[in-house]
Amino acid sequence: MTSKHHGAWDEGSPVPLYVISGGPGSSAKAFNLVTLITSRSAPEPAMQPEQAAILAMCQYPLSVAEISAYLTLPFSVLTALLSQLVEDGRVEAIAPVPVAAVPELGLLEAVIHGLRNL
Repeated sequence: MTSKHHGAWDEGSPVPLYVISGGPGSSAKAFNLVTLITSRSAPEPAMQPEQAAILAMCQYPLSVAEISAYLTLPFSVLTALLSQLVEDGRVEAIAPVPVAAVPELGLLEAVIHGLRNL
């Protein structure tokens, strides 16, 4: 059984996702779909194209879900890429505000009512 590609890189074939993510040994940090990512540096020519794209598109905060959709990468692969970028200090991951940290509607209405009575 012989392959039609004898050692030559086939530019038309997709790159296996484990190559993009750094293989099975990558340490993925805890991200969720609404974690915001912001670039802290500019892309460099020697970087992986996916990491360079993340740095270029995250000049303003984007959620992990948005980045995944724009790059058409699975969440698991994207979190591996983001973990490496966070460890290198190239991006900042901002955790979403937990629901418990947002005041209740009744409390906000009471504060507004109190301010109007002043």
